[in-house]
Amino acid sequence: MISETAHKKEPVPLTSGAYSTKLQKPNAVSELANADDSDRWLLRYPRAVPIFTFLLIAAVTIMSVTLIERGAADNERIRLVRAANALSSTLERRGTVSASYLRAGAALFATTGDVSMSDFSRFVSELQLDQDARSIEGIGWAPALTPDQVPTFEQETSRALGMPISVFPTSRNDLIVPVRYLEPDTTSNRSALGFDMYSEAVRRAAMKDAAEGSHPVASGRVNLIQQRDGTSAGFLIYMPVHQGQGINRRLIGYIYSPINAQQFLNASQTEELREEGIATRFYDGPQNSENLLGGTAEMEDGSRAIEVPIEIADREMTLVVALPPSSTLSPLSLVTLLFGLAVASLLMLVARLLTRRAIEDQQRLNWFEEQNSIRNSLTRELNHRVKNTLANVLSIIALTRRRAGDVNDFADGLAGRVRALSATHDLLTNSEWGTTPVDAVIDAELAPYASGMGDMVTKSGPDVELAPNDALSLGMAIHELATNAAKYGALSVPDGRVSIDWTLTEEGLAEIHWKETGGPPVQEKHIRGFGMDLIQKVVAHELRHPVDLQFHREGVQCTLLAPVRQPTTFSMRAKQRSDRRNIQNVAAAVGKEGS
Repeated sequence: MISETAHKKEPVPLTSGAYSTKLQKPNAVSELANADDSDRWLLRYPRAVPIFTFLLIAAVTIMSVTLIERGAADNERIRLVRAANALSSTLERRGTVSASYLRAGAALFATTGDVSMSDFSRFVSELQLDQDARSIEGIGWAPALTPDQVPTFEQETSRALGMPISVFPTSRNDLIVPVRYLEPDTTSNRSALGFDMYSEAVRRAAMKDAAEGSHPVASGRVNLIQQRDGTSAGFLIYMPVHQGQGINRRLIGYIYSPINAQQFLNASQTEELREEGIATRFYDGPQNSENLLGGTAEMEDGSRAIEVPIEIADREMTLVVALPPSSTLSPLSLVTLLFGLAVASLLMLVARLLTRRAIEDQQRLNWFEEQNSIRNSLTRELNHRVKNTLANVLSIIALTRRRAGDVNDFADGLAGRVRALSATHDLLTNSEWGTTPVDAVIDAELAPYASGMGDMVTKSGPDVELAPNDALSLGMAIHELATNAAKYGALSVPDGRVSIDWTLTEEGLAEIHWKETGGPPVQEKHIRGFGMDLIQKVVAHELRHPVDLQFHREGVQCTLLAPVRQPTTFSMRAKQRSDRRNIQNVAAAVGKEGS
């Protein structure tokens, strides 16, 4: 029987409470974990390793393509240099050939008193102009006259040619140099007869330079008179003809060659240059649009070009040679790029597969570690629980023996309390020694009285979970209170009632209230029984909080405080399962990327 309340008694020393243990990894598992350190990189950076592999191979590929393209650009520049040198040599050679013809004519005409039409025609026919002279419009003769000699010039030239010839344009210069002969005799060349070349500034400057130096001189950019459209740019090479020596030396005229610049450039190009699509530009002096003499093919923006200075008849000119811009890679670069990207993609796929394999291996490793750790921990936990239970049983036996009147009382009391322990143990086993609801503990301990109680017992409270040791202690307390109520209290009469309710406190404790009403009146004086000792010593010690047990006349009231625990497994198992879930999540993410 439960007797008076006795608070703050020294508890019976028991072996119970929380425990800690340091897990040791088995040797075989440890060796497996350290077998391949390279897998650690795959596990630590499951997404970065495949991407890094791809980027590394892609970078090498791009570097290779860049070097190939640079080599291709160097080869193209060599081609351009070779083409420019060949073309510039051809242009200079053709210019030199034309100048040589004019030198020969000047030497011939300097020995004759007057240059007749027959003499000039015989000279041109004897030259037998070869392939190098194809671009030359012809060879002409222009005497140097004073203004008063112009009428005589017009009469004699008209009679010799059989057609009226007039000097044009009208000029006030002291020197007039009209075209008298121009071979071959073509319609376009006849249109130039009578043209005063000294009246035009560019031609005049070239003739003055030639006369002063007595050597062939090329003029600047001009529109040839014989080209009626006035858009065909060209230049002329003048060679002065002098007679006499010393102070008697005088200028009698110029032998010259008009050159169509576009034809001159076209005749100098080879079939190889045309097939390679090399564009050329020919300028009088520096490269600008005003000095353009001619060109072949379109020179687009961004073309790879080089310019070469050339000299024709003592005049500086510029040749520009260019390749069209390439919008695509060279064949070798394209093959390298495709092959590199294919290798990069393949290695990235291999890295992904290796990553997934490493993650799966880590999952298996963690599972083995977990099983070994759980086995060891459960062994230690079982040993701890058995010792704890045996300590409780020994305490129950000791306290029961002190209060028992005979062997039967001792056996009955001991059997009931051991059954209470057994009932609570069943709950803990079902929860895998995790947390146990307060409601379940109360139902288990009141189960022996359920058939006859009906609605005599009411209980209410929130969902609260207790640790295994705390659930055992609460079970013992409820058993003692229920046993006392069934023998002497509210559960011993039909009108008696027992209410059990519990609440949560701000300190994270479950405050459990047992209250009896409607039973036999409680006597003022009571013999101190085993139930009082068990609840106020053993249970209070286990719950680490004092128990308030009061005997009011209308019924017994008891208040217990028990620590609340969140519903989870013990910490070692919970942590390992959390790690395994994390690894599975990473594996799933990598698998999704790979797919």
